[in-house]
Amino acid sequence: MRLLILCMLLCVVSNLPAQKTITVADELKQLYNINELPAYRSNTYCAQVSSYDTTGGNNDGFGGQYSFVRKNADSSLVIFDVKGAGVINRIWTPTPTHDTLDFYIDDAPQPALSINYLDLFSGKVYPFVPPLCGNQVGGYYCYFPILFQKHCVIVCRGKKLMFHQIGYRLYNKRTIVQPFTKNNNNDVRSALNSINSLWNSNEASKARVIAMKNGDTKISDSFFSIKPGDSKQAFSLNTGGRIAGIEISPSGSFASLYKNIIMHIFWDDEMLPAIDCPVADFFGFAYGQPSMQSLLIGTENNTCYSFLPMPFDKKARVTFTSLAAKDSVLSAIVMHVKIYYTLQPRDAATEGKFYAYRNAEITKDGQPHIFLEARGKGHYVGSVLQAQGLNTGMTLFFEGDDSTVIDNEMRFHGTGSEDYFNGGWYALLNRWDAAMSLPLHGSLDYSLSFARTGGYRFFLSDKISFEKNIYQSIEHGGEHNNVPGIYTSVSYFYCDRPQQLAANISTDNIKVYIPDTINIYPQFSKVEIGNDLAIKSVWDHNDVGQSFDIIAPDNGMLKVNLGAIPTGNYQLFIAYAKQPGGCDFSIWQRQTQISKWLQSSATVKMTSIEYVGNIHVTDLNNSATIQFKTTNTANNFLWIKMMLVKSVD
Repeated sequence: MRLLILCMLLCVVSNLPAQKTITVADELKQLYNINELPAYRSNTYCAQVSSYDTTGGNNDGFGGQYSFVRKNADSSLVIFDVKGAGVINRIWTPTPTHDTLDFYIDDAPQPALSINYLDLFSGKVYPFVPPLCGNQVGGYYCYFPILFQKHCVIVCRGKKLMFHQIGYRLYNKRTIVQPFTKNNNNDVRSALNSINSLWNSNEASKARVIAMKNGDTKISDSFFSIKPGDSKQAFSLNTGGRIAGIEISPSGSFASLYKNIIMHIFWDDEMLPAIDCPVADFFGFAYGQPSMQSLLIGTENNTCYSFLPMPFDKKARVTFTSLAAKDSVLSAIVMHVKIYYTLQPRDAATEGKFYAYRNAEITKDGQPHIFLEARGKGHYVGSVLQAQGLNTGMTLFFEGDDSTVIDNEMRFHGTGSEDYFNGGWYALLNRWDAAMSLPLHGSLDYSLSFARTGGYRFFLSDKISFEKNIYQSIEHGGEHNNVPGIYTSVSYFYCDRPQQLAANISTDNIKVYIPDTINIYPQFSKVEIGNDLAIKSVWDHNDVGQSFDIIAPDNGMLKVNLGAIPTGNYQLFIAYAKQPGGCDFSIWQRQTQISKWLQSSATVKMTSIEYVGNIHVTDLNNSATIQFKTTNTANNFLWIKMMLVKSVD
């Protein structure tokens, strides 16, 4: 009897289809075959190991205490130790060293890979090559997949590490993978070539190629005028299918302080729209201007584009509404909307529907900003965030960590806000200091004057899967969520069910906030130097960043560009140091003297902030010049900042 049962089991097993082995090429495919983005990655476990301060403080790598799992007897540092069949799909750091990293795969006594830490990102060592690996906005990133069947340990031979994040995914227990090897076959080379070709082409055109990849792609073209109070339908389909792409032009129509054009997309018979979002926010505008040019969503050549695949079961509808502004009269605009779609319906067993959630708020003391709180089965694929401080000065609100709870378990904890967006070191030159777009991540803006910044990140091979629920948030401030700000985020995700999420759109939160007090810091000012000034940047006042320590000749001048300042009347203040050897100075607007001559000399060094006069800023008259009177013994001036306070008309 036992022999009969055994024979029957063997017959059943022999008739089962052979289990596919997951390879490096399979994981790389996720990074160029965008059409697979709606597909669930069921019964997998995604998480992250990072250097975050586990005590709740802001020492997320500075001291290195939390930058390793354990120390070995030889003082080398274990920074990753995970068991199971899985893949490392992202490594990020703003502080790579020249120390060697050893990757031990499946308990082998010798490392499968030993590499200079910096060369994970430098492009010098194959297969860790651009554009999958690199550094542009202060953070070094590597998306080359490192597979393991049973176990992966990463050891750093150095004595100290600082910031890092290592994202990984574990497959279900019966999965077979092809572990990492330095010997890559033609499939890997072909996949890397496909990624390089797609990611390095023109953003909008490559996205259009994605949308047109299916031979049965159709295009819906509509032109219409829309004015405040109007709602216009741009697309409707009463059969199953999928939207492969959206293009809206001219994008310049949305370049405004008012984000009053709202896009709604409905799936099937759902009561709430899957997308209920200002056009400007959905397509990654920043503070009234186009900014994002990612692989999937952005603005280029005066066209907003989205090529995130959006499958649906029975019907779809796309409409636009123009809201009346609370304090301004807005005119009608003409819109050209192009929808790329196919008649291939969603496979409900394997694919989620696409949703986007916008959250705009004045942050609450003690509470983080919530990107998304959703229930069901699905995966998270993108975040866009505009963050603006309510206090003038350094952008300290951007010290906050992101965190993600999946299926009621904390899986991800970040090390700083720009870190979440693959960046690093805000307010440092050529780091996180301006808008910069890459295929999967970037900075939307950085302005000390307006105390604002923003970033975006899309998740392809590292999309965050959840079976029951997801909660993702980000702090404002390094600790305790105590630095106030205005945060506007859009979260992009796929799910098996609609969410009861409030749209959070009102006439109060569709206008870009312009502060009444604007600080002009030397650190990122556009200046013109006259008459042989010698300038040295110094960290003299840590609350506002770098100051200018100036040695000036008599009649020397420093012209400060105010082109980013909105037109209007302002009271002008200047912060400077009174100190031994300080010279006399005055503030001018071109040939018009604004302030009297002031002394910066003193026997003891001290900071002074003085009102110097009124200034009228226009599009054609937008500068302020500091002029100096000096002697051989009094020729020094330490400029800390200028401050413009909007006058009440």
